[in-house]
Amino acid sequence: MSWLLLILGIAIWWGAHLFKRVAPGARAAMGDPGKGVIAVALVASIVFMVIGYRGTDFTYVWAPPSFLIHLNNLLMLIAIFLFSPAPKRGRLLYGMRHPMLIGFKTWAFAHLLVNGDLASVVLFGALLAWAVVEMIVINRSEPGWQKPTEPGTYAKDGMFFVGSVILLAVIGYIHAWLGVWPFPS
Repeated sequence: MSWLLLILGIAIWWGAHLFKRVAPGARAAMGDPGKGVIAVALVASIVFMVIGYRGTDFTYVWAPPSFLIHLNNLLMLIAIFLFSPAPKRGRLLYGMRHPMLIGFKTWAFAHLLVNGDLASVVLFGALLAWAVVEMIVINRSEPGWQKPTEPGTYAKDGMFFVGSVILLAVIGYIHAWLGVWPFPS
C-alpha cells in the first residue's frame, strides 16, 4: 500500500503541474476554480508522497559515504537561496529564468546523494526528472522569455542569504524532530 501511495503521489504531482502546459484548453475551461482544483491535487500529492515514503520498508540500493552530508547541506543552502526572492530582487542571480525549478532540482539531487534506499531513489529521482521536464515544457511553450529589466542589490542578496541559512537550520531541526538528523555529527 505504501508503494502505491508513493507512486500515486508522484503521478498526481507530475499531472497537476504539467496539466496547464499539456492541456491548456482544458485548464482554461476550468477558469479560476481550476486553481483550487490544482492546489488540492498538489496538497493530496504531497500527502500521498509523505505517507507512502514513510511507510515503505528500507530496501538497500547503495551506501552513501558520510562526506556527502556536507555536500548535501551546501546544496540545500543553495536550493533555499534559489527559492528565495533573491533571483528577482537581488543582483547575483539576476536574470535567471527558472530559479525555483533549478532550486527544486538542486534539492532533489542533494537528497539523492545522501539517501541510499529504493524509496528515496524513486521519490527524489522522479521529482528531479519532473523538474527537468517542467523546464523543457515551459521553455518550449514560452520561447520569448525576456530578462527582467532592473537588477536588485547585493545587500538584498546578503539579506536573502542570511534568511536562507536560518531557514536551513529550521528545516534541519524539523528533520531531526521527524527522526532524521541532517547535519554532521
